[in-house]
Amino acid sequence: MAKEKGFIVLALFLIFSLIMPSSTIAKSRRPITDIEMRQKKNQCYEDIESGLWGWQCKSSMIAKENCVLKCLSPTCYQIIYQPDPLEEGEKDLIRGQEYKYCMHKLSLGESLEGIKSSFE
Repeated sequence: MAKEKGFIVLALFLIFSLIMPSSTIAKSRRPITDIEMRQKKNQCYEDIESGLWGWQCKSSMIAKENCVLKCLSPTCYQIIYQPDPLEEGEKDLIRGQEYKYCMHKLSLGESLEGIKSSFE
């Protein structure tokens, strides 16, 4: 009797997972909010100031900014900024938006390949 109930539960689960579209499952994750990003960024600044990221991250304002971006999302930093890190005095609004987009996509469970292809 217990085996039959277990089989029925398993069968129902399999049927449900086949009927339920994968996009619905993916939508159950939510994107990172601007408030959460700001909180995480503030934590990164604190970690850098405390020396957790090493002296090189405190050597200049731009070094600190690059380290904060790396701290927020190593994956997005690698895609957007690693090939051409920010330089002194540079304000790159386009890459800033791409970085934010990348973080949102990652928080939704998007694949790394899918994110990379968005920027090619």
